[in-house]
Amino acid sequence: MMGSVVKTSQNEKFIPALGFHLFTPFYDLIVKLTGREGTVKRALIQQADLQPGQKVLDLACGTGTLAVMVKEFEPALKLMGVDADQRMLKKAKRKAASAGVSIAFDQALSFSLPYEDADFDQVLSTMFFHHLTWDEKVRSVREVYRVLQPGGHFYVADWGAPDSRLMRYLFLIVQLLDSFATTRDHIAGRLPELFSSQGFIDVQQLQSVNTIYGTIALYRAVKPLCSSDNSSMPA
Repeated sequence: MMGSVVKTSQNEKFIPALGFHLFTPFYDLIVKLTGREGTVKRALIQQADLQPGQKVLDLACGTGTLAVMVKEFEPALKLMGVDADQRMLKKAKRKAASAGVSIAFDQALSFSLPYEDADFDQVLSTMFFHHLTWDEKVRSVREVYRVLQPGGHFYVADWGAPDSRLMRYLFLIVQLLDSFATTRDHIAGRLPELFSSQGFIDVQQLQSVNTIYGTIALYRAVKPLCSSDNSSMPA
């Protein structure tokens, strides 16, 4: 579904990455200045087992920074980027064109992906899950599990349990801006629990990166080679 538009349900709410559409033009600059974006994304790419011929999904791709970096790292893979924000996707398409790389972008919600079962070898996601409620996190991870091939890998970089008291205090700024309700699971280090609850195995935190707003954790989860339907798993 290259370049397709998937309309969101009226019952589903959508909030732009920085809370308001008026901040979207400044998204890249804000993230670059505050989140050690390059360090985190490069670390995630190095940890992912990217190989020629693989089909990879950048979940909640935003303005396409990670997608472009992935394609430049391994040009011979097929890369899809998906995001719910049409404004972000327009920036992502321009960024990919400027970099001279081929990436297909789709508009969709993370818990209603327009892809077939077992469609991807790997799914990557950076700084997205802390925007979601616990129920939305569960539904999104369930979708990732569905679209991954057996043996496929899921790599996530997002806010994690603070490495120190200082990191915990700094993270209060993020919680004030992004909501205490959606970030408390990250402070508690619950993302590995979330991944395991939806059928993933070999769930590990591979690295942590301290920033001026708290600790970012990098995780890996694997879909088992012989996997059963996870729709009956507890939320």
